[in-house]
Amino acid sequence: MAPVSPAEYDALAARLRRAGCVWAEDETQLLVEAADGAEALAALVDRRVAGEPLEYLLGWAEFCGERIGVDPGVFVPRSRTALLVAAAARVTGPAAAVVELCCGSGAVSRALSRRLAAPRLLAAVDLDPAAVACARRNLATVGVPVLAGDLFDPLPANWRGGLDLVVANAPYVPTAAMALLPPEARRYESAAALDGGPDGLAVLRRLAAAAPGWLAPGGHLVVEIGEAQVDEFRTVLSEAGLVPTVVRDDALGATAMTAHRPAAVAGRRYEN
Repeated sequence: MAPVSPAEYDALAARLRRAGCVWAEDETQLLVEAADGAEALAALVDRRVAGEPLEYLLGWAEFCGERIGVDPGVFVPRSRTALLVAAAARVTGPAAAVVELCCGSGAVSRALSRRLAAPRLLAAVDLDPAAVACARRNLATVGVPVLAGDLFDPLPANWRGGLDLVVANAPYVPTAAMALLPPEARRYESAAALDGGPDGLAVLRRLAAAAPGWLAPGGHLVVEIGEAQVDEFRTVLSEAGLVPTVVRDDALGATAMTAHRPAAVAGRRYEN
């Protein structure tokens, strides 16, 4: 922790505020705590003023009540994604077989490990090597392996038809809207973790098409999505043979969708 006088603290907070940091005082305190000296603190403040995400400077992001390690370039967990965790927990019973796709830092799996009753968190998956390395560190303590690959591709074939929950915060920003994102996201986060193609649903369509083959009868797919995409994606899920439900949280400004595979469909459950 860097030694800072009250006057220096106020000057740092004022500088961050001028740079557009809404919670300037809170950020100042966090940067002071993260720095091991005056020189390190000055460098951190310079980087923050230049627009680098606070989470990359600290090395962690707060999500669902705990600190999740975040490496530069890895998608930073957003507070709105707490709705995704809550929606997944509501539709999932005890001893569920769970896989997280597009896991990024692994924040959702970490949260679900505490929310679900005796979960069998089988794996988390991401295509980005930086995200895989970050998630492996975050999920090591809860015993969740992190696999590198595209959606379901790296999962063992004998898991097909046996997953109770597939949860994903897949990229869903339309390509044309990428330019409208805050500079922190545009300049520092991986575009692959944000850009969902022309209408934002390119990855989610592939996910919806493949999910029925991996879900157990009665299993659920749960994803985060943009509010404007709900109607289109509801159709996508229905055409894939899943039964969709929309979940919203106005306080978080978040929208998620759950979709279950009808229990009447024949299938085989995964066994350890």
